[in-house]
Amino acid sequence: MGAKVESLCSPNLPNPMTRADLIAHIRAQSSMLCVGLDPERTRLPEPLKDHPDALFAFNKAIIDATAQHCVAYKPNLAFYEAEGLAGWEALSRTIAYIRSAYPKHFAIADAKRGDIGNTARMYAEAFFTRLDFDALTVAPYMGSDSVRPFLEYPGKWAVVLGLTSNPGALDFEELELAKGHALFLEVMRAVSQWGNSDNTLFVVGATRAGRMAEIRGAFPEHFFLVPGIGAQGGNLQEVLDAGATDFGGLLINASRSILYASSGSDFAQAASEEARKLKEGMRGYTGS
Repeated sequence: MGAKVESLCSPNLPNPMTRADLIAHIRAQSSMLCVGLDPERTRLPEPLKDHPDALFAFNKAIIDATAQHCVAYKPNLAFYEAEGLAGWEALSRTIAYIRSAYPKHFAIADAKRGDIGNTARMYAEAFFTRLDFDALTVAPYMGSDSVRPFLEYPGKWAVVLGLTSNPGALDFEELELAKGHALFLEVMRAVSQWGNSDNTLFVVGATRAGRMAEIRGAFPEHFFLVPGIGAQGGNLQEVLDAGATDFGGLLINASRSILYASSGSDFAQAASEEARKLKEGMRGYTGS
């Protein structure tokens, strides 16, 4: 156990992923699919239920099965933090495996950090230097000092919450301001001034496809991370029609619909097939 803890805490050299790299990979793969790696122990397939390293074994199988169909992976930190130290070790091994086996794939830590000052700087160091993720989801509602530390790493990205896919987005994000537009647009416009399209993505939920064209019009050069396809009911075609650009412009995330396509021994093959179908649905939208 001691050796694993040491490897988790040893800094890695940053692995920059530029905008040009990301666009080139999208075109090479003919895909904008991002696979969410959210291993929920109670939903793991039967063959892995008693595996001594179940989370990593599951992730590795899913990664190997889907890598040809996607361009990015997005572990959600909650599913690892819930497992304590063993979960952090599984996360560390997962990102290390992506780096070694599929180094061109974009790796997003879905951690939704949103603190200020030294705390934000430590989060940036943890995810960009220690764990060597390409990007980290960030909540911007504490203002510029909760986002800027994540923009100081060349080749690394802040994935800032814009208009999210959850029902509670209506509580605050879509409040109409006296200026005549929604709060989320005011936030996104401010954030776009702190960074740029080379280091900032915005989260725009697939369940908000009706506003996607408006958002794309306001931010024509930014990439959007789009959760909500699959289990949350977002419509892929609507997202593509409203949000895709000549450089692709989207990272379309699917998690449960891929991870749990089967609970049997064929879980990896089923995940691969689900990812392939989503990739096929993106044909013609990945830029040229």
